[in-house]
Amino acid sequence: MPRLAPHFAASSRTPRPTDGAPGRAGRAVLTRRTATLAAVSVSVSAAVAGLVAAAPAPTAGRSGAKAPSAVAWTSCATKARPTLQCATVSTPLDHADPAGRRITLALTRVPHTSKTYQGPLLVNPGGPGGSGLGMAGFVASALPAEVAAQYDVIGFDPRGVGRSTPRLDCVPDHFAPPRPDSVPTSYAVEIANRDRAAAFAGACGAKYGDLLPYLDTPSAAEDLDVIRRALGAERVNYFGYSYGTYLGAVYAKLHPDRVRRLVLDSVVDPTGVWYEDNLAQDQAFDARHKAFAAWVARHDAAYGLGGDPAAVERSWYAMRAALAAHPADGRVGAAELEDTFMPGGYYDGYWPALAEAFAAFVNDGDDTVLTAAYDSLGAVDADGANGYAVYAAVQCRDAEWPRRWNTWRNDSWAVHRKAPFMTWNNTWYNAPCATWPVEPRTPVRVTNDRIPPALLFQATDDAATPYEGAVSLHRKLKGSALVVEEGGGNHGITLSGSACLDRHLADYLARGTVPRGGSAGRPDAVCAAQPEPRPRTAHKALRGSDSTARGAALHGLLGFRG
Repeated sequence: MPRLAPHFAASSRTPRPTDGAPGRAGRAVLTRRTATLAAVSVSVSAAVAGLVAAAPAPTAGRSGAKAPSAVAWTSCATKARPTLQCATVSTPLDHADPAGRRITLALTRVPHTSKTYQGPLLVNPGGPGGSGLGMAGFVASALPAEVAAQYDVIGFDPRGVGRSTPRLDCVPDHFAPPRPDSVPTSYAVEIANRDRAAAFAGACGAKYGDLLPYLDTPSAAEDLDVIRRALGAERVNYFGYSYGTYLGAVYAKLHPDRVRRLVLDSVVDPTGVWYEDNLAQDQAFDARHKAFAAWVARHDAAYGLGGDPAAVERSWYAMRAALAAHPADGRVGAAELEDTFMPGGYYDGYWPALAEAFAAFVNDGDDTVLTAAYDSLGAVDADGANGYAVYAAVQCRDAEWPRRWNTWRNDSWAVHRKAPFMTWNNTWYNAPCATWPVEPRTPVRVTNDRIPPALLFQATDDAATPYEGAVSLHRKLKGSALVVEEGGGNHGITLSGSACLDRHLADYLARGTVPRGGSAGRPDAVCAAQPEPRPRTAHKALRGSDSTARGAALHGLLGFRG
């Protein structure tokens, strides 16, 4: 779903340590990650260790007791992460055939340093398709030091992703610009987009027919248990963003007795995986795009695009029409413009950079800032192509999608009439599922009354995982607590600058305490939204100012469309 990110997340241009939304989720994966993480990526990628077979879990006494580990960790330290370690773990391709073919998962770890040890904390950035190797160092450094010191913080690349092997790459140039206009204003444009999606599905089947039946969320959840056993842990702690919330909920359903603490931030609606979730996401992204236009109007003195939000939005669509006819630099057409501005729906820290590009094009006829924004936020590199391949594989396998194209067409036009910003773009992003070469599974029913209290975080105006998804999962996880950022619109809200949200997170990880103040489906605690960004140059906006650096770093790791 999230490009879930659907939706999810879609691109991952970020440096990965050898590292996202409903699909729409998770797009959790199509984007450049923040430059400040590059050093970690290079060093880790050079040091990922050799294959280790997962061993059965030794019996441990209390949950925090340290047991023998079958993982051979080696240092992949950087200046920023001096204690970072890397390893790989072997897991069955088919968990129903543990003696059969095996694949590998790449891991990173920041070891605990406190005498009080609370076990491994597995962290996941979403996707499906998002690399998680960079998450270990980020989470360990962003948590209060006394809390992080009590955990082995574990990042991992899920099956098919990044440094795990085999690595999927169905069509490396699938997002080569310019693509056909996403809105099918003619039959020829619709056919071009349909053929492109079907070709992607066909290429995945031809190249990875032996792997695709095992690329799904339940298989990834079983991988988490392989990691748990290899670490010698009786139970695990889990912290997932975006699609990672669904992965965590599925793991908790499959292995409730192995869950110690469960943190889910920006929650996927488990009742809509994945087709319905994507349609809901389309409307939420349109609302977030309107919020961006309103912000630009409030800062007319900086951008000169007018003080009327509706007029600003009309100017944006006029820019889109101009680029559809004449792509900037021959590369940034209408579809690429949508890709460039979609990250603003995930994180308002990108708004100043996007507004600067918008204003330069409209006011000065200058498309150089726009093409630079596309290169930073919208273009898809090799990691992004890998992330999208896994995204499609997991989403298309997880649940049933319509096979009749008329269903897609009719639903997309119906939503587009109300929410034109990204509906058709998201349709084509997920359209390979219409002809996917592997039969879908039945989604896991994640309702659960057998786990300790889970802690959920959700912004009310999140576009990638709309608020209703958190309400739904809160009701399904007995004893869970829901912390809401009232009026917040970002996707991924903890460890991003809110002292209120982070206090609840730290209390839970340190002592297992959750707030109690609401009935099932209602918030147990409410935090105020973080302040909106201030106008600033594109360079500073993309890197983050001193006050927003943590948010920029987190959203660089989470990626887009997921």
